[in-house]
Amino acid sequence: MTLSPVNTDNAVKAVPAFPRPTAAAHIIKDDAEAITIAKTLAAEFVQGSARRDRERIWPVAELDAFSQSGLWSINVPKAFGGPDLSYVTLAKVIEIISAADPSIGQIAQNHLGVVAAIRTVSDEDQQRLLFGEVLKGTRFGNAFSEYGSKRAVDFETRFTDRGDHVIVSGQKFYSSGALLAHLVPIVALDDQGRAWYAIAERDAPGLTVIDDWSSFGQRTTLSGTVLLDNVKVPKTHLVPGYKGYEVPTADGAIFQIIQVAVDTGIAQAAIDETVNFVRTKSRAWVDSGVENAWDDPYTIQAIGDLTLRLHAAQALLEKAGYAIDRAVAGPTAETVAEAQIVTAEAKILSTEIAIAATNKLFELAGTRSTLAEHGLDRHWRNARTHTLHDPVRWKYAILGKYFLNGEKPPLHAWS
Repeated sequence: MTLSPVNTDNAVKAVPAFPRPTAAAHIIKDDAEAITIAKTLAAEFVQGSARRDRERIWPVAELDAFSQSGLWSINVPKAFGGPDLSYVTLAKVIEIISAADPSIGQIAQNHLGVVAAIRTVSDEDQQRLLFGEVLKGTRFGNAFSEYGSKRAVDFETRFTDRGDHVIVSGQKFYSSGALLAHLVPIVALDDQGRAWYAIAERDAPGLTVIDDWSSFGQRTTLSGTVLLDNVKVPKTHLVPGYKGYEVPTADGAIFQIIQVAVDTGIAQAAIDETVNFVRTKSRAWVDSGVENAWDDPYTIQAIGDLTLRLHAAQALLEKAGYAIDRAVAGPTAETVAEAQIVTAEAKILSTEIAIAATNKLFELAGTRSTLAEHGLDRHWRNARTHTLHDPVRWKYAILGKYFLNGEKPPLHAWS
C-alpha cells in the first residue's frame, strides 16, 4: 500500500472536532434571496481575507456564518424541505463568495457536491436522514483524494462490512474543509472495488485530521491529512457514490461547475483590485503623455480585454448551470453530455482568465503593487493553486472528441 509520506507522528497535532451548530440553519426561499445573502456575506468576508491568507488564520466565524446562512443547503430538494435552487444560482453564490475569499468558496465545494450525490444515488430514507442534517447546518468535509496513488481515481482506502456498520481504514490528503467539518465523507472501496462515501462523525474514534496543508495558495481551505484507523461508520451513512458514475448523471459536472465558479471569483477579485490600484496608487508611465495611470491607452485596452474574457467565462458558467439543471431534471446520455461539455468550456475560460487577470494585475498596477502591505500576491497564488485541480489541457481533448467524433465525455468527478 502506498500512502502519503506525512509523518504520522504528527497525529499528536491532530485538530479536535468543532461542535455542531446549536440552532438550525436558515432556509433560503428563492434564488434572489440566495444572491442577496451571498453578497452580504462577501462584504464581510473580504475585510479580513488578506490577513487570513498572510497569517493562515482559520475562517471559523466566517464559515459558521456561511453554513448557517442557508447557502449550504441550496441544492437540497424541496421534497425534503430544501430550497432546490438552480445550479446557475449555486454557481453565482460560489463566485461571489470566492471573489471575497476563494478559500472559503472552495470549502463549500465538496459539501455541495456530496449533497448532489446523495440526491442522485441515495434511497429516500437515507436522503431524509442526511438532508435533515444539512438543513440543520451540519457541514460535510471530505476525505477523497490520496497522495501516493498513480491516478486521482485510484483509491487504497477500503472498508469492511460488519453488519449494521462498516470499518474504514486508510489515509487521505487534499481534504478541503475536513478540519472544521461536522461530518467527513470518506471515499472508500468495498470488496468489489466500488467507491462509496462513508460519512463519518468528525470526532469518530480513529479519525484524525492533521493541519499540515502547506500549499502557497488557497492557504485556509482547512485541508490536510486525514488518518483513518478502523473508523466505524453506520450503514445509514454509507452512500453508494459509484452509482452516480455507472450511468449518465450530472454529478461530475456539478463538482466541476463549482470549481469554475471559484476561479471566476478569483478573476473578478483580481480585476477589481487592478482597477482600484490603478485609480488610486499607480503612476502614469513617463512616455505615456498622460497625467493619470488610468488614462494610459495600453492599460485601458488591457482592462477591456480582461473584462471581456471574464464576462465570456461567466456567460459559459451561467450556460453550464442551466445545462446541469436540465440534466438533473432529466438525466440522459445527451443531457448529461451537454452539461459536461459546456462546463468543460467554462472550466477552460475560467482557468485562463484567473491566471491572466492575477498575473496582469502587477503589470498594470506597477512595482508598488508587489509590496507585502497590499497582499495582492494572494490572488495569483490562489489562482495558480486552485486551477491545478484538474488539467485544462484535457478539457480541450474532451471538446475535440465530442465535436469532431461525437464521443461523449467520461463519467467521473473530473468531467
